[in-house]
Amino acid sequence: MELTDLLARIIRSNSISSINPAIDQGNREVIDLLANTLAELGFTTEIMDLGNNKANLIATFGSGPGGLVLAGHTDTVPCDESLWDSSPFALTERDNRWYGLGSCDMKGFFPLAIEAFKSLPVKDLKQPLIILATADEESSMGGAKALVEAGAPIARSAVIGEPTNMRPVKMHKGIMIEKLTVTGRSGHSSNPELGNNAMESMQRILGQLMAMRDRMKAQKHAGFLIDHPTLNLGCIQGGDNANRICGHCFLAFEIRPLPGMDLNQLQTDLERQIAITAEADNMGWSLEKLIVPPFTSGDQSKIVALCEKLTGHAAESVAFATEAPYLQQLGMDVVVLGPGDIDVAHQPNEFLPLDRVQPTINFLSQLIGRCCL
Repeated sequence: MELTDLLARIIRSNSISSINPAIDQGNREVIDLLANTLAELGFTTEIMDLGNNKANLIATFGSGPGGLVLAGHTDTVPCDESLWDSSPFALTERDNRWYGLGSCDMKGFFPLAIEAFKSLPVKDLKQPLIILATADEESSMGGAKALVEAGAPIARSAVIGEPTNMRPVKMHKGIMIEKLTVTGRSGHSSNPELGNNAMESMQRILGQLMAMRDRMKAQKHAGFLIDHPTLNLGCIQGGDNANRICGHCFLAFEIRPLPGMDLNQLQTDLERQIAITAEADNMGWSLEKLIVPPFTSGDQSKIVALCEKLTGHAAESVAFATEAPYLQQLGMDVVVLGPGDIDVAHQPNEFLPLDRVQPTINFLSQLIGRCCL
């Protein structure tokens, strides 16, 4: 299958992952398409079923110790089609760009990796090449966590093709996504004694969180443009009418911790502060959380050094989180590097510049050659 045909079919498949069940989709169609394409090229394919029409793919060419993983996620964030100039589910070429949901982040990486493989004398591979495709990176990291639980795949090095403008990334912050619900008691607003206002308790918790945000600024890391941990208040919902005491209040927020921070202690301190306020106000509370650890490759990373040499760019750090720490848990030397631009990811009219396509294929061909031939 030609590169553009494969990318068009991948873009066409709605694989949105979301914490909202009403818009959450499976990625199995994309996984099956990649598995069939790679099987035709001689790869051994293993589909890891995750339920709910979701799966990971581990496609391996060759055998032996070591090896290289080219990894990415097959899901996308949700989108508002009314804000797009063309269908997000159709690959559209204009202005020297490929537009489509996932073209940048990061469905576009897979056809480029396959094209790079096709350009090589693959019969000479001395170490295996693995193309790894995962589910639910944008919502739960469920695919990456399933790989860790399974202890697979095993390889020496990995490149995750997230959008980095073809610059190696050796370090990123973590992310702690927190969803807090405070439960009081509703009642008629004419008499506050009839209920227990959850919104008032949430207001006190918000004050604690903002004070925590200010304290965290004292922790610094010179490797990041934003050199301290951040806390963002993202979404709040509560009550149902002006004349009713608010019985439930919901808050979604995130913390982006630095490498080296104790995430377990940070989470414990956070929950302790919430508990003190909620219990003092006689409120019930519950907290859902998703914690992705920070990532750092280390100063002795061979894959980072190789990518620096091949791209001509020194490795950098980014504020967004990836599946890198999970591949590290599998024992891999990891770098994050891909052709897209993070500034257009998660945006209407997401695109991949056409002038990045061939340079990315050339880079991946050289990388596979150095690692596997």
